[in-house]
Amino acid sequence: MTPNPVPIEQIRASLLTLLDETFEKGSVAYLDRGGSLFETLGEINADTASRAVSQSRGSIAAHAGHLAFYLDVIQRSMRGEAIGEVDWKESWRVQRVTAKEWEDLKGRLRQTYKGVLAAVKGQDAWDRPQDVTDSLAILAHSAYHLGAIRQAIGAVDRSSQGA
Repeated sequence: MTPNPVPIEQIRASLLTLLDETFEKGSVAYLDRGGSLFETLGEINADTASRAVSQSRGSIAAHAGHLAFYLDVIQRSMRGEAIGEVDWKESWRVQRVTAKEWEDLKGRLRQTYKGVLAAVKGQDAWDRPQDVTDSLAILAHSAYHLGAIRQAIGAVDRSSQGA
């Protein structure tokens, strides 16, 4: 029996469904309702976003900034652009934000996410192994940071209450 390959359109549809769950609205495959990245960030103010869990961990704003940076790099890779040397340390630079900076950062993250969606939708064929790796890495990396942000919210809330 010869296995039938999964059509690229089915893979793309699954990837887009999981990206939507991760970024836009939870409760399809692995997140609770209301648990997506943008839903989570929408409930956080600049003060909370600026507080780190510890001195050795980035703030929620730092996670959001890093993720926007990462998504920009990955979408450029998906478009076949030469990436060159990436300064990942720079991607963690923003730790504290004002209310306006926080809104701007969330807007930048949303824009880079839209760029990723366009890159995924624009892939006619995943003929480079890097295309598949990039697509899967978006999900894994973004889900990791979403989990870190959600954990940080609980820790920051407890520390602000003196617990």
